[in-house]
Amino acid sequence: MRPVWRVADVRAAEAGLMAALPSGTLMQRAAAGLARRCARVLTDRGGVYGASVLLLVGSGDNGGDALFAGARLARRGAAVSALLLSPDRVHAEALTALRAAGGRLVERPPARVDLVVDGIVGIGGSGGLREPAEQLAASLAGCCGRDGDRATVVAVDVPSGVSVDTGHVPQSASGRPAAVHADVTVTFGALKPALVVGPAAPLAGQVDLVDIGLEPWLRSTPALRVTEWADVTGWWPTPGPATEKYTRGVVGVATGSATYPGAAVLSVAGALAGPTGMVRYAGSARVEVLRQHPSVIATDRVADAGRVQAWVCGSGLGTDDEAAGELRAVLAAPVPAVLDADALTLLVDGSLAHLLRRRDAPIVVTPHDREFARLCGETPGTDRVAAALRLAAWMNAVVLLKGDRTVIGTPDGRAYVNQTGTPALATGGTGDVLAGLLGSLLAAGLNPERAAAAAAYLHGLAGREAAQGGPVTAPDVATALRPVLARVGWIDGRAGPNC
Repeated sequence: MRPVWRVADVRAAEAGLMAALPSGTLMQRAAAGLARRCARVLTDRGGVYGASVLLLVGSGDNGGDALFAGARLARRGAAVSALLLSPDRVHAEALTALRAAGGRLVERPPARVDLVVDGIVGIGGSGGLREPAEQLAASLAGCCGRDGDRATVVAVDVPSGVSVDTGHVPQSASGRPAAVHADVTVTFGALKPALVVGPAAPLAGQVDLVDIGLEPWLRSTPALRVTEWADVTGWWPTPGPATEKYTRGVVGVATGSATYPGAAVLSVAGALAGPTGMVRYAGSARVEVLRQHPSVIATDRVADAGRVQAWVCGSGLGTDDEAAGELRAVLAAPVPAVLDADALTLLVDGSLAHLLRRRDAPIVVTPHDREFARLCGETPGTDRVAAALRLAAWMNAVVLLKGDRTVIGTPDGRAYVNQTGTPALATGGTGDVLAGLLGSLLAAGLNPERAAAAAAYLHGLAGREAAQGGPVTAPDVATALRPVLARVGWIDGRAGPNC
């Protein structure tokens, strides 16, 4: 998992590293990495020599990084212009280096621009861009280069204007994001939350992490971690020669109803795609479930289902007395449980709180934003990581807060973010598939936070794969899980190729 660090932790690490290096070394390392990435962009657009580069330069170190990188590009033959947003606070040494390399100062963007380097505001900024920087950022979409294509925007460390520790993006008076929308972000030493979570993450574009020697100085706890392919393949349960269906795990699914049989079918499909050896279904949609999934063992009630290693409960269950009784039966079972959709609604009035408090087995809850608001009395707000952690601590449960960048929080304060999500998954029933897959992973023996992180990661990949064929439905996602999980390599115990 890739660690992600708060601003205060990065600042402390930078201070320690700078004290151990000659003055200016750290900025030169950053500028060299930035210049290399910019040169690669320009090479793809026809070459560095003769390319038009515009530096948007604010005060402080980010502006200095941009100027020093611009000097390196100018020495390779690029036509480099710098637009200073705070001329009285510009990094003097870096400006001297740019001028010595042939760079020039401008008061407005040139008519032709191949590459824009956003060095307006760094990780110390807050509150979004202000005029004239906000208007300048909004105008970048109109900049075109020698090939006629839109200029490529490269952000220095983070896109200017985003809230670095939360991923929040303030809005301007005109309703636009008061931040730079980058194609590439070159970040130094450590990932920051805004690059991986919240509305800021898409504004970062492709993120390149440049090693400047910071890692040994990052000595605190990461703000969160990013799930990666190697994590999922490393966690995945692998059957051996003596494995049979019961040792692989049995997952129980208490979802759906006569009104919403599709929720049962979809959640069972997600469970069947996972690594367990058997699925037991309990509910009033049993006829429809067996019609589409004949391998499932189906009963009418949780109490009659038999032994399982984990339960999935809630999707399409309803909120009447019968549904509440089924949820009580699930909560009474001494095995991990995934609570989704209607199960979360049934928890809102607090009447089942005593069952939650008495429970020793883990719980994973999977709210979207509206369900989160019903549980907490407030929306997740601008800091989704903190929101997930608050709910996790309050419920003593792992929280999978669904969204484009799904956040997973644990009761003891660990947080994870999933980067494989796609807006294509924002359609009815896809959460049912996710809940079923998550339950299967729990029944197979993964601990709750790993099961949640792996399920979100693979569900996101399935959404992307399904989207290649056009508009996505939940059955498409369930179908796409099969080839995605085949690449995990769990059938023969070998990790498949990187997705």
